[in-house]
Amino acid sequence: MVSFSAAVRPVVSHFQRQLVRHTRSPRMTPVRRCNLTACSSKYVLSQMHPMWQGPLVVPGGDRQSPIDIAVRKTVFDSELKPLVATYDPQTCQQIWNNGYSFLVEYDDTTDKNTLKGGPLKDKFRLCQFHFHWGESNDWGSEHTVDRRLFPAELHLVHWNSDRYTLFEEAVMEENGLAVIGVFLKVGKRHEGLQKLVDALPAIRHKDSIVEFNRFDPGCLLPANIDDYWTYHGSLTTPPLTESVSWIVMKQHIEVSHDQLAVFRSLLFTSAEEVQKSMVNNFRVQQPLRGRTVRSSFTPFLQEAP
Repeated sequence: MVSFSAAVRPVVSHFQRQLVRHTRSPRMTPVRRCNLTACSSKYVLSQMHPMWQGPLVVPGGDRQSPIDIAVRKTVFDSELKPLVATYDPQTCQQIWNNGYSFLVEYDDTTDKNTLKGGPLKDKFRLCQFHFHWGESNDWGSEHTVDRRLFPAELHLVHWNSDRYTLFEEAVMEENGLAVIGVFLKVGKRHEGLQKLVDALPAIRHKDSIVEFNRFDPGCLLPANIDDYWTYHGSLTTPPLTESVSWIVMKQHIEVSHDQLAVFRSLLFTSAEEVQKSMVNNFRVQQPLRGRTVRSSFTPFLQEAP
């Protein structure tokens, strides 16, 4: 076991306090609207993380995430540039089961893992990546495209190192974070992901940490990263701050059913608690509230993912 990454330690402590505070309420909230009857059932809600089954105080504002991306309502922006993501696998440090997902954490004290271009005016450093997934292959993603759900969604979390000195500062400020979202679709086995999948049994329980080195997060990006949607939003876990420039990839990646099954074998709970499978760890969708979703491509000349 190794020490927590300096990039997330203080903020994650806040997340955990929020989590404990809100797992005590039995009151349920409506599930997000979607095109699947099963997804709107009370059964699915009952299987979601307790954080989303009770009332949760969120920051004021109209830029909450995730959202549904209605393709015909997106606005093509010819000024959006190609993304430039540069990652160093040697900076990968550890995997941590935080009781809601698992985080693959990177050393972010230097500019060895950076994201530039796209809608971004500044340089952003990779801090960690994580996934959200459902208990079946019919749902699990946080964002949707024309109400279409995917089995899982990858989030690569970057913070603005041009404006701020620490992730903990950036997460609370305007233009502090840039998150790349990638949809996962069930298909052939993803060879790049398999190294991570093989390590997951070691962090099955909440608060488990294992050293994890030499993993290139770039292998999880789709072949085409030039086509994406972008909008201003928030974190999808507490503190839900509206500091995020979202960059959602149009092209998905494929993973196998067996690989997702290993995700679902993880637990929300520690070894001393009654076991609860780590599934349906997504937030309900939030209203757009007048925001514009821009696209780097002309949507009517290309198929949606």
